[in-house]
Amino acid sequence: MKHKIKHWLGRIQVHLMRRLAPKTMHVLQDQPVISFTFDDVPDSALYNGAAILEKYGLRGTFYITGNMSGTTEPDRQLISESGIRALADRGHEVGCHTFSHPNIAALSGAQLQNEIDNNRSFLDRVLGKLSNGHSAKLNFAYPYNAVSYFSIRRLARNYRTCRAGEDRVNRGATNPQMLYGVEIGQPETKALARTQMIDAVKAQPGWLIFFTHDISDTPTPYGCTPETFERLVQYAVQSGCTILTVDEALNNYMPQQAA
Repeated sequence: MKHKIKHWLGRIQVHLMRRLAPKTMHVLQDQPVISFTFDDVPDSALYNGAAILEKYGLRGTFYITGNMSGTTEPDRQLISESGIRALADRGHEVGCHTFSHPNIAALSGAQLQNEIDNNRSFLDRVLGKLSNGHSAKLNFAYPYNAVSYFSIRRLARNYRTCRAGEDRVNRGATNPQMLYGVEIGQPETKALARTQMIDAVKAQPGWLIFFTHDISDTPTPYGCTPETFERLVQYAVQSGCTILTVDEALNNYMPQQAA
C-alpha cells in the first residue's frame, strides 16, 4: 500500500509539472539535437561511455552524486574523485544528481537545500570554483526521475535545468525544471531499439536527451553494454543530428542564461 501511495503521489506531481509549471524555454523545432547523459555515474560510464563518445568527437553530460563517489556496490563501482576530474579535463559536462540520491519529492525545503549545498561543495572541492570565486550554475537530474512540483522555485534558483524521464522528446514550449529524458536500459533489445527515438527526432526535430547509468559487459538493469551504446552513438552521428552536451544545447535555447 505504501508503495502504491508513493507511486500515485509521484504521478500527481508529474501531472502538476506538465500542466501548471511555467514553460519558459522554447526548444527549437528546426534542428534535431541529441544529448547523451549519465546518472549516478558508475566508473564504467567514464571508462566505456565517455571513451565511446570521444571516439566520435563528442562529449556527454554526467550527473554526479557526491556521497556515492568512490563507493562499491554489489554490481558496480561508482566514479572516483579523480575520475570526475578526468571527465571535466576531457571536456565533458559535470552536473548534479543530489548528494545522497534521495527521492526529492519526499524532502522538506531545508532537506533539499542541504542536498544541493552538499553536492555543490563536493564538486567545488573536486573541480575547483570559477576564477571569479563563484561556482557555475550547473544542470541537474532527478534521482529516480521523481520530480517535485513544490520545489520548482528552489531548483530554478540553483540549476539551469532539471532532467526527468517520461520517454519523450522535448519540443516547443518547455519547462526547464522538467526536461524529458529517454532511458537506455535493459533488456538489451530495448536499448538497441532506442534508434527509433533517433529516427523520431530526425523526422520531427526537437531535443532528445538520452540517459543511462553503467556501460558494462554485464550491465545493471539501468545500463547497457558498450556495444549497444556505441551502436546508438554511431547511429546518432550517421543520422545527421547535432549532438551536444546539455549545457551546449541550452546555449542555443536560452542564450541569455549561458554559463
